[in-house]
Amino acid sequence: MKDATVSARVEYDVKNEAEAILQQLGIPASVVINSLYRQIIYRHGVPFPLTLPSIPETADEMTSERLSAKLAHSYEQSKAKQGRAYQDVFADLEQELP
Repeated sequence: MKDATVSARVEYDVKNEAEAILQQLGIPASVVINSLYRQIIYRHGVPFPLTLPSIPETADEMTSERLSAKLAHSYEQSKAKQGRAYQDVFADLEQELP
């Protein structure tokens, strides 16, 4: 029996964007919140990682030896056809943009 209320303040735009997606999916926000709480109980913690993203090392921060080694490695991968098409890489990057 559902007899408890959860109240949280969130950013207006975040709430609207999330609720629009949930509406398209046909899922009420209360179902998602209840599911999140159940996962927290089941896992004894938050069901996704809460970590700071790593900041990629730039070429300016690398020694010339490290940069040369990375470029050589990438070149060998490219020759062995182990890389990805640049169109695929840029498509993935564009999907991550707000």
